[in-house]
Amino acid sequence: DDEGEPKPKLGVLRVHGPDSQGIVAAFSQLLYGHGCGIFESEEATDRAASLFFQRIRFDYGTMHTDRITLEKGIGEVCERFKMSYDLTWGNRPKNVAILVSKYDHCLWELLLRHRAGELDCKIALIISNHPDLKTVADAFDIPFHVYKITKATKVEQEGLELELMQNMEIDLVILARYMQIITDRFCTTFQHKVINIHHSFLPAFVGGKPYHRAHERGVKLIGATAHYATADLDEGPIIEQDITRISHRDEVNDLIRKGRTLEKNVLVHAVKAHIEDRIIVYNNKCVVFGD
Repeated sequence: DDEGEPKPKLGVLRVHGPDSQGIVAAFSQLLYGHGCGIFESEEATDRAASLFFQRIRFDYGTMHTDRITLEKGIGEVCERFKMSYDLTWGNRPKNVAILVSKYDHCLWELLLRHRAGELDCKIALIISNHPDLKTVADAFDIPFHVYKITKATKVEQEGLELELMQNMEIDLVILARYMQIITDRFCTTFQHKVINIHHSFLPAFVGGKPYHRAHERGVKLIGATAHYATADLDEGPIIEQDITRISHRDEVNDLIRKGRTLEKNVLVHAVKAHIEDRIIVYNNKCVVFGD
């Protein structure tokens, strides 16, 4: 980099709403009018629903007004076009909490990819319903909290988890093969901020033991799905999926082994898309813009 070049201050604006002419021009003119440079822009359209989506990364280091004035301007344009918007300034990494049980493959993958600089966030804490993975957390110097959960204590313990995460200003919760079903309260507290990895190609094999059921059914493909957790189990907006081929030669253990590779990669891709503000959720679906 040229030493004299100031580093760009990049914000992300995501908008969506009814498709109509003039939207792209309106936001371009608005940002330019405030002295912001557009770094990159991507649009998408759902023609069946007549909806328009746009993600704009813009440099506000050259802005000659202030954030409040710009956001007011964005609000006015959105009102004119009946659109919703989400604006992030990118001035601090997102705080992330990871929830795990005993399976460690997704946790290791997240921590290693984070250490390699692939995930631009702060992993603030790891929560588990078992003490087993504390050694993994310790290896990365991340606080590890155990909340043992039984039917009798579930609501109370989850309340304590939520309180801790809210006090720590957690922006994203990752269910990295966390083997408890979270409550509706958890989902609404962190709406579209809880990413779950499900070990099947949803909507096939919802719920428990999907690899066993896939083997029984004799399927030729297995998959993994990362989605936002909602009150409806395994029915939330899908962010990322992948598949791999299997055959009659594969036993259940082979499916589990092959599936783990899918789970790790799919979860990391979904988390990366979320922390880079590349997702717009609508109608229980996701628009995921390119990285």
